[in-house]
Amino acid sequence: MSEIEKKVEGLSLADIPAGAVFVDGDKGKDEAGRGGKDAPYETAGFAVYSSGEATPIVIVKDGQMDLISASALKKAKKNADGIAKKVEKAAKAAEQQAAKDAEEAKKVEASKNIVIKEDPSLPKATKIKLRNVAAHKNTRVKVQGWIHRLRSQKGLVFIVLRDGTGYLQCVLSGDLANAYSTSQLTMESTIALSGQLSPVPEGKSAPGGVELAADYYEIIGLAPAGDESITNKVQEGADPSILLDQRHLALRGETLSAVMKVRASLLRAIRQVYDEEGLTEVTPPCMVQTQVEGGSTLFGLKYYGEEAFLTQSSQLYLETCCPALGDVYCIQESFRAERSHTRRHLSEYTHIEAELAFLTFDDMLDHIEKVLVETVKKVLEDPIAGPLVEQLNPGFQAPERPFLRMDYISALDWLNEHGIPNEEGEKFKFGDDIAEAAERKMTDTIGRPIFLTRFPLEIKSFYMKKCADDERVTESVDVLMPNVGEITGGSMRIDDLDELLAGFKREGIDPSAYYWFSDQRKYGTYPHGGYGLGTERILAWLCDRFTVRDCSLYPRFTGRCKP
Repeated sequence: MSEIEKKVEGLSLADIPAGAVFVDGDKGKDEAGRGGKDAPYETAGFAVYSSGEATPIVIVKDGQMDLISASALKKAKKNADGIAKKVEKAAKAAEQQAAKDAEEAKKVEASKNIVIKEDPSLPKATKIKLRNVAAHKNTRVKVQGWIHRLRSQKGLVFIVLRDGTGYLQCVLSGDLANAYSTSQLTMESTIALSGQLSPVPEGKSAPGGVELAADYYEIIGLAPAGDESITNKVQEGADPSILLDQRHLALRGETLSAVMKVRASLLRAIRQVYDEEGLTEVTPPCMVQTQVEGGSTLFGLKYYGEEAFLTQSSQLYLETCCPALGDVYCIQESFRAERSHTRRHLSEYTHIEAELAFLTFDDMLDHIEKVLVETVKKVLEDPIAGPLVEQLNPGFQAPERPFLRMDYISALDWLNEHGIPNEEGEKFKFGDDIAEAAERKMTDTIGRPIFLTRFPLEIKSFYMKKCADDERVTESVDVLMPNVGEITGGSMRIDDLDELLAGFKREGIDPSAYYWFSDQRKYGTYPHGGYGLGTERILAWLCDRFTVRDCSLYPRFTGRCKP
């Protein structure tokens, strides 16, 4: 005999009223229970709801049975009323949902019958890029691009179209809004739309202050929805490594695409400045067999059985061009195998380099200053890049001449006076390299561009010319900008052959591979100097980006060489 059949507290199985239902709070199940002793309900309220108020209820607890008390029955009846109301509400909601689904299905079927056709009586649409919308107001145009944003509202569908040159709000109404194909549109789908370009209604806003009232569209390519949708692939606030894996999609975002447009303007502007200054552009090789900035940061490769490297800098080759072409520059990739995980280092970056003949160190500083000031001025005056810089870096102040000029020794004094230690946590002393953190602290505190000059011989490259008044230091310069630090490094070059050979010896470099470089001092030596600008660092400063990785199309750094 089971426990439930035992006589407990004067109530035995024989005493149980006919038709009674059982309730067991520990073992019972409301939805699955049937009320029998082997399948009891969990709650008395559900027992009353399922079996009716007149049905006797037996409460089972810890193997003991008893009839439900009057007070518990009263509470159970109240709970049963609540359950009944919930069931009724759920049934009504299900009925309404079914009606809604049926109506929606009816609409979908009706939408499938809508055929989108272009009205032949309309004027022929002029095909334009979105950058030109302002010139085509109140005309019928055809635009093509990617759906950047998409929303439906009161029988209208609003699409923000992107074609890489700009953004345009397009409005679908009537059959265009109700067509089945419209319901299938997704973000990043490509479409072509035709319609009238008009100013947006008063009190409304849209990119460029105009919108397209579409009268026809065609789908070129649908992008995935669901798990594969762009919003799942590229989520705001996602881990940076995930966004870098999806860089090809992240580039479509407004911020990264804006930085790339400013980048294009910067390179265009600096070419214009160099042209105005009489410099000639050249394209040196990227595969080399010599070093410029130290052997530890070279990327090696096999070149038809010989050892070769990716260039760290085009400087040495630029120097060979001056006697043939005069002042020269190049805009080319440089590669440095630095295991640096700082926000201003890349393994591959776009290097803007220049070499100039027959000038003094002060002449070179004046030239660098002019190039930077005039280039930034042109970027800010650019009708596309200028507003983007303001959008990315509100309140950006263009640099003005003259820059502050501070030599290395004075910088050490400044750092020591302001309690900023060297990398060993001690006061700076002559010969210390000024690390990024200290350099940034000084630059940000001073708050203006700085020419930091005359670095010690031992912490600079073998080709840098010594200062005539102090042979411990070189005619070298770093240009420091607030919020980003060093963006430019340069120097006067050694023009004496014996001094250059001594520099090779000091650095332990075999001069034989550099015969073509040394010959510049043999076949008509001349005073000359040059510098290199990091494109990504300038952009980080211009666009207020935390890291130079945001300023490269597909950044390459330690551990990252994809996609």
